[in-house]
Amino acid sequence: MAKTKSAYFCQSCGYESPKWLGQCPSCKQWNTFVEEVVEKSSSRVPEWRSSTVANTGTKRTNKAAIIHEIVYSEEQRLEAPDKEFNRVLGGGIVPGSLVLIGGEPGIGKSTLMLQLALSIPKVKTLYISGEESEQQIKMRAERLSQSSNANCFILTETSMQNIFKQIDQVEPNVVVIDSIQTLHSAQIESAPGSVSQVRECTAELLRFAKETNTPVFIVGHITKDGSIAGPKVLEHMVDTVLQFEGDRNHVYRILRAVKNRFGSSSELGIYEMQGSGLREVSNPSEIMLSQREEQVSGVAVAAMLEGMRPLMIEVQALVSNSAYGTPQRSSTGFDTKRLNMLLAVLEKRFGFRMSAQDVFLNIAGGLRVEDPAVDLAVIASLISSQQDIPLPANITFAGEVGLSGEIRAVNRIEQRIQEAEKLGFEQIFISKYNTKGLDVKRYQILVRPVATLEDVFRILFG
Repeated sequence: MAKTKSAYFCQSCGYESPKWLGQCPSCKQWNTFVEEVVEKSSSRVPEWRSSTVANTGTKRTNKAAIIHEIVYSEEQRLEAPDKEFNRVLGGGIVPGSLVLIGGEPGIGKSTLMLQLALSIPKVKTLYISGEESEQQIKMRAERLSQSSNANCFILTETSMQNIFKQIDQVEPNVVVIDSIQTLHSAQIESAPGSVSQVRECTAELLRFAKETNTPVFIVGHITKDGSIAGPKVLEHMVDTVLQFEGDRNHVYRILRAVKNRFGSSSELGIYEMQGSGLREVSNPSEIMLSQREEQVSGVAVAAMLEGMRPLMIEVQALVSNSAYGTPQRSSTGFDTKRLNMLLAVLEKRFGFRMSAQDVFLNIAGGLRVEDPAVDLAVIASLISSQQDIPLPANITFAGEVGLSGEIRAVNRIEQRIQEAEKLGFEQIFISKYNTKGLDVKRYQILVRPVATLEDVFRILFG
């Protein structure tokens, strides 16, 4: 007979405790413990295998093998028509992989997954939704102009037992779950979305994916701080964690790999949200740069890297006299603490009076950048705005600024130079420490090595 016990789980990180605690010992959050009834049975059979075990009465057992006796054959990845999605996954969908996709509400996770389910040719997909009805999904598919796909099956269900019954009947090649927080297992006596339910349902899907060699995509909600909701162990259980992010007020979205067992975790894909769905952006640099008829001060272009992809982004700065007692410091898409540090370098090392002026900084296109190579472009845009001297439109910057005003080297400088050259820029400012082993003569673009900010100011502003 199954034994039933009660345990307390932290709703922030999934820490389990036999009694209620005010503060979680793991994540240090207060008042996050909730009591959940957990049913444990020593003879419990996974739901997706219960019918098979009942018919055969046998279970498959694994045996240890010497590593040099294991026969390895390269997995044939399933390539989706979406090239950006393939790039983020590392070259395509790996059979038997479990992929978790997180993002803010309304960012486009369900649209991305439905597009994937509808677009893969000659592959039977099963799209399982616990949040929408069949009619709502049909309406979205009509909007995507892909509702006539005969290989896509739709199921609106939240019970894991019923889901696996339908999987046995349909026998899909790809399974999409939207979302994991809506599913519940009969083996756990707690509400859907709780820590124990999310963990149990994910474990069942993981066993199904590995033993049937079927790729499974899971959509997950996120918390207020941007992390994926549920226990942290959820991210450790899956093979790949993708983050779908972007500003809902802008049309561009970024699909970023946070964890990937089958490829690089530094890749990202860029999409444009349209009325007919998500469109791949093959050359995002041209979109991020504005087309201006006349030159204005406070605008500089940075050669940055998002993952493994080089991007040219526009940095806009506005420096004006403060109308109030305390100067304002505001930045959109750039770390405010980093901005304050760069302003302190300009005032302390080079005598620019920034303490009495309002400073506003914006990264065009709605992107949020973390690449330190953007520092030099930020400095150039700030001085351009303060001095009201427009920068030439054909130059770009790639360099990190240190506290003493030196220009530090950045990684993968060749990719940045090639991207700037491809987009028609004529000059690029880089650190002189990046020129070691770099053949600048083979580029058509003029490479300007600089050591300090003083060299940059002398060239640009006299």
